[in-house]
Amino acid sequence: MIIKTRYFGELDIRDEDIIRFGHGIPGFENVKRFVLIDSDEEGLPFKWIQGVDEPKPAFVIVDPFVIRRDYEINLNDEVLDELEIKSQSDVLVFCIVVVPEDVNKMTVNLQAPLVINTVNRKGRQLILDTDRYSVRHYILEEVQGREDKDDAGTDKEKGSVHSHK
Repeated sequence: MIIKTRYFGELDIRDEDIIRFGHGIPGFENVKRFVLIDSDEEGLPFKWIQGVDEPKPAFVIVDPFVIRRDYEINLNDEVLDELEIKSQSDVLVFCIVVVPEDVNKMTVNLQAPLVINTVNRKGRQLILDTDRYSVRHYILEEVQGREDKDDAGTDKEKGSVHSHK
């Protein structure tokens, strides 16, 4: 299937690569189908999530556990049932990145992760009910803070995805 994209021109994608967001993504609720696109930047942890039916929704995303090793989300029964998640190993989590002109001020929204079931390709953007995260974490500050903790030997905790089933 050929799709038109905002940044990549026309792309040939496979039907089995399409991720279905039943609620869409806030601001683009009418767009339900997306595809992940790997970044051309080798060695960087970023990907893209691109709308299939419209070229406009295209977001840079990142694995939040790369930014914050102690990142945690809890998946309640509603999310587990909606996405038909049977095992934590079937879950991918990404967060949307905002890349301004000055890339040193790049931010990530850790408050609203994208959760994807890799088995059935269903996804949903969650809004976490916690004050631990915000919609704007400066990526370079987060990574630098983690490296400082690593150097001091104090950042041994690894983040996780929890379910309530």
